[in-house]
Amino acid sequence: MPSSGSSCAERPGPPLWLLAELTYRCPLQCPYCSNPLDFARQGEELSTAEWIEVFRQARELGAAQLGFSGGEPLVRQDLAELIKAARDLGYYTNLITSGIGLTEAKIAAFADAGLDHIQISFQAADEEVNNLLAGSHKAFAQKLAMARAVKAHGYPMVLNFVTHRHNIDHIDRIIELCIALEADFVELATCQFYGWAELNRAGLLPSKAQLERAERITNEYRARLAAEKHPCKLIFVTPDYYEERPKACMSGWGKLFLDITPDGTALPCHSARQLPVQFPNVREHSIRHIWEESFGFNRFRGYDWMPEPCRSCDEKERDYGGCRCQAYMLTGDMTAADPVCAKSDRHGIILDARRQAEETPQGLESLQYRNEKASRVICKG
Repeated sequence: MPSSGSSCAERPGPPLWLLAELTYRCPLQCPYCSNPLDFARQGEELSTAEWIEVFRQARELGAAQLGFSGGEPLVRQDLAELIKAARDLGYYTNLITSGIGLTEAKIAAFADAGLDHIQISFQAADEEVNNLLAGSHKAFAQKLAMARAVKAHGYPMVLNFVTHRHNIDHIDRIIELCIALEADFVELATCQFYGWAELNRAGLLPSKAQLERAERITNEYRARLAAEKHPCKLIFVTPDYYEERPKACMSGWGKLFLDITPDGTALPCHSARQLPVQFPNVREHSIRHIWEESFGFNRFRGYDWMPEPCRSCDEKERDYGGCRCQAYMLTGDMTAADPVCAKSDRHGIILDARRQAEETPQGLESLQYRNEKASRVICKG
């Protein structure tokens, strides 16, 4: 029987999707980064051999897809070696990168190592705004060059634009840029408010009118591209703050997703480290123990942990009570109903955030940028 916060006796299925957060180091300073605010005080990064052992154990357990993330994973000098090891184990591999530090030689080396997929993120379609948000005057040109190089090497062209109130009004320019770059898949993902994005929510949350306009324009482009039989697929993601029911976070706690942080802490989602839960570390426990037996991974499995109104809700098998990290951030109680849900007695927090986005939004100058100095100040706070 797993040691658990619920009475769910059945062992979980395999962690199909493994995310390897190789490092929190990054040359950019995006104010919506999902990395923890105190990343500067995190422990020593896993070695090459330790990462490969994680891949082996997770694959043995049934993991099939492996994402290399960060920070910026290109900072790791052993990335090609890690890709090859993962490929040899049978993973489908995906590199999630800003493109900063990428070169044509590295793209070729990663292809030789067996990398299946590269996703490049942009901050905006406008060079000035992109570079301002990235904190680098060369970022936009580098991203354009590397996006074209990825396409030229035969990879699927996958682009990610994190949208927010300072770029979402230019959604048409963003889509036009993606079409010009011959993108196959584009994720137009409005900020999800965790980490630095949650710190900067008052300056990033779009208004409802902005979101509705952006979604309408995206749908118009979808229709046009479909009529032209264009291969580009547009995915539009709205923030939880404009929903009345919570999402099934990570498809359910500890159901499909396993995140390993740079120092080896294992998490059921990339934001869970902020919760007042002791999560296990791969340096101390096997992946099988972590996934099946650890308290952290069993804490919110099943339904018995749920308070009302979640426990009696006829939608609990669809949304699993919503996001535990969001509930904790907004209420201080990780077991509370996700305030996104209109049934929550704390839904007013969400309504207040929407009102602020309409009436008193903060400007770009108010944003706290992600960097080591800011993180160290936060660590001391």
